[in-house]
Amino acid sequence: MRLLKHFERRKTLAMALCVSSMLWLLSVRASVAQNTPIVSGGVGFLDSTNTGINFFQPVVAPLVVVPIGRHLLAESRFDFREVYAPEGGKNGPYKGTFFKSTQYLQLDYIAASHLTLTVGRFLTPFGTYNERLSAIWMQNFQDAPLIFPIGTRTTGSSDGAMVRGVLVSKPEVQVNYIGYFSAFSSVPQFESARAAGDRIDVYFPGKRVEVGTSYARFLQGTRNNSFGTDFWWQPWRAPLQVRSEYAHGAHAQGYWLEGTYRLSQWRGADNFIGRLEPLFRIQQVFRNSPGPGDSLPAADTKQVDLGLVYHLPQEVRFTTSYSRKLSATGNANIWDMAITYRFLLPMWRGGQ
Repeated sequence: MRLLKHFERRKTLAMALCVSSMLWLLSVRASVAQNTPIVSGGVGFLDSTNTGINFFQPVVAPLVVVPIGRHLLAESRFDFREVYAPEGGKNGPYKGTFFKSTQYLQLDYIAASHLTLTVGRFLTPFGTYNERLSAIWMQNFQDAPLIFPIGTRTTGSSDGAMVRGVLVSKPEVQVNYIGYFSAFSSVPQFESARAAGDRIDVYFPGKRVEVGTSYARFLQGTRNNSFGTDFWWQPWRAPLQVRSEYAHGAHAQGYWLEGTYRLSQWRGADNFIGRLEPLFRIQQVFRNSPGPGDSLPAADTKQVDLGLVYHLPQEVRFTTSYSRKLSATGNANIWDMAITYRFLLPMWRGGQ
């Protein structure tokens, strides 16, 4: 047992050294190529009360982008958070637990204007939430949709290779594609399932409407398929955003529909009223069969989320929301509050 633990520690250390070395080499190459690496990300303080139990978590989520010449780009995003929750019930003393995750650490090769090849650890491209809305500075609600584990295997990240690009690009329509393969990994911070999948998105610029489909095939243990569709709409004449997804997995299916409306039409986006953005989300999960360990609700579940975002200057956002969950396993009230800050800065001054 001691030998196994020693091996695991050495394996984790070796992985960390490899990652650090890769980022250092990429930075050196970027310096030679006169490209400027970017450090971005977000910091936040999240507070939540679920069924009367309160917990809070400070979060730091850095993101690094390192261009290497004209065709290579290294990207990474990490998440560090300390979760404080009461021990032994609602009135117990608070105890903190530290969590860290490598959400993606990838190298992109831009082969052509319509083709990009990616290797490393990347966000699993199933549906739209994981790639576009999971960052803390983008989230309208603290909790991901109930159907998030369908197609993403809970962690939301994959280790392997991905190809993406544009199939059709015309003024009236654009068709984008993604295909990927993921290998199995049990290395801490790089856990991944063996799977393969694709996503096809069709965007109509004139209507600002996007329709997409997703497919994932789980290739280890009991093999199964997951399917998904998504719909986004942002009308030209109103600061309205409508987003939705449907997903069907091996043991459950469900949907979520979210709408936001920035009150910027009330004397502009920079006055007190114009900084407000009401939120609404409705979601539902239908359990088809038992699926222990799939991180989905154990029974049919409905949930309504109501929220409000206040956009402060300098990329600071204050969000608050109330959710009502209805399920055969028990109903729940959820109250959330958060303040987040998005930062963006170059590592150094770039060349001409």
